[in-house]
Amino acid sequence: MTNEPDRVCPWQCARFLDNWVRRAVHNPAKIIGRYIEKGQTVLDLGCGPGMFSLAMAEMVGEKGTVISVDIQDEMLQILRQKSERAGLRSRVILHKAQPEKIGISEKVDFALAFYMVHEVPDKAGFLREVAAAIKPQGSVLIVEPKFHVSKPSFEETINVAESSGLRLISRPNVLFSRAALLQKD
Repeated sequence: MTNEPDRVCPWQCARFLDNWVRRAVHNPAKIIGRYIEKGQTVLDLGCGPGMFSLAMAEMVGEKGTVISVDIQDEMLQILRQKSERAGLRSRVILHKAQPEKIGISEKVDFALAFYMVHEVPDKAGFLREVAAAIKPQGSVLIVEPKFHVSKPSFEETINVAESSGLRLISRPNVLFSRAALLQKD
């Protein structure tokens, strides 16, 4: 992960990353609802202001946990405030990643990397770390924007993920996006 200004969507754009239009286009329940169960531990990589993190916190229920990861303190503070207002703060663990390392030790049932892998300079290192965090039979959903990521570039990301110990399961249809669901064997 990196904090280079030309690679990462700045925290000042948070309102564009979580608003009613974006939730209508990329409805978290429709995109990730089938992969998350009550009581699970899930990971939201590059969580930004928390559009998916808050939905995940509802999905995992009172006994589940969402680990929300970002490299920007400001994004994490926005998510902290939103999770407190929503009464979900006890389910959301905020984690500030370092520019070149996620740095979590917990094992997760599901991970989401939504519109952020293209911002990572060392995709191989990032995806190895993601694969290491996923429990056996757990999965990761990688979703990238078509307007930023070409089909060949996305296929390269999937190849790197597979060489990191993940297996391609399906290619879900996500509006304006390229998506792949991978599983750890």
